[in-house]
Amino acid sequence: MIVLLPTTLCLTAAALVVNFWLSMRIGKLRHAHGVSVGDGGNEAILRRMRAQLNFIEQVPLTLLAIALVEAAGKGGAWLAPVGAVFILGRVAHAIGMDGGFKAGRGIGMLTGMVIQLGLVVVSVLIALNKF
Repeated sequence: MIVLLPTTLCLTAAALVVNFWLSMRIGKLRHAHGVSVGDGGNEAILRRMRAQLNFIEQVPLTLLAIALVEAAGKGGAWLAPVGAVFILGRVAHAIGMDGGFKAGRGIGMLTGMVIQLGLVVVSVLIALNKF
């Protein structure tokens, strides 16, 4: 039996696009500053690298939780918008790491933590057959 997870597939595709964008931003700065490996002591490159690493640290487990909620048949109409807010929060975080939109970093962190904790609660309730 094949289980289709359209919400998870769309959110994963969005995450891949964001990760590509994060990579390109680093590459652009590396090229501009003649740095082929690492950050070359450049704070702007370091900030962008950290933004991408934070994305990589946060997104996989969140997508896994979303996939498991969806596979359990409990996603409903709320799961896709919650996932979209999570991804947009990750974009805001990356922009905030550059320092231009300083509130973006906090917005990204807050949305990520709230959504992850919400998914923990939903997952436990599903496991206990209470959701």
